[in-house]
Amino acid sequence: MASYIVATTKPWNLHEYSKFASQAKGAWHLIDRSEDLTVEAIRRIQPRYIFFPHWHWKIPQEICDVAECVLFHMTDLPFGRGGSPLQNLIVRGFTQTMVSAIRVVPEVDAGPVYLKRPLSLDGNAAEIFSRLSRLVFEMIAQIVAEEPPSTPQSGDPVYFKRRTPAQSVLPASATLNQLYNHIRMLDAETYPAAFLEFGGWRFEFSQATLIHEGIEARVLIRARQEPGVTQ
Repeated sequence: MASYIVATTKPWNLHEYSKFASQAKGAWHLIDRSEDLTVEAIRRIQPRYIFFPHWHWKIPQEICDVAECVLFHMTDLPFGRGGSPLQNLIVRGFTQTMVSAIRVVPEVDAGPVYLKRPLSLDGNAAEIFSRLSRLVFEMIAQIVAEEPPSTPQSGDPVYFKRRTPAQSVLPASATLNQLYNHIRMLDAETYPAAFLEFGGWRFEFSQATLIHEGIEARVLIRARQEPGVTQ
């Protein structure tokens, strides 16, 4: 029986994995902590593939030397290599994207492509990531069933820069639609919410809806943190 590993930490992927692994053929193993991704663990399992949905850490070459590693990236590669693809896409006005399944190579997001599938960017980040997760596990099932060859990326790369938490502040100069997009693109568990600071308080925005008069949103008010203080 063939073995497979899924390495992911995001809650939406963990939820989808539990459903997928219960009915998929083969022996499936989950790695949900970065420190558990070791050569020793991989050699014990001897997987046909290691799948990496929404994985933030660098994948060591020694892992790739032991097993075929497949990464999923939310852009039509080579466009959009780099960090924060969802936020970078929405800021640029995209309403649709492609999800690329690629083989991991030393250069970030530069590996050859197994397959691509379209993805809508409607809704808030939580809704998009949930939709993405379902699509990724469909792609995993297809790769396992068909073992498609990977082909080199075609075209000139365009690079995205990973966003910082400080960039979650609502922009002072923005249209109503840009404000709405800013709130929704950060509205997911584990992401820094869109915010404003006033006096000693921090106002965090979520669940935004465009209405005729403007935007309706949930606002969480908490004490403003001093620099260097962590949550």
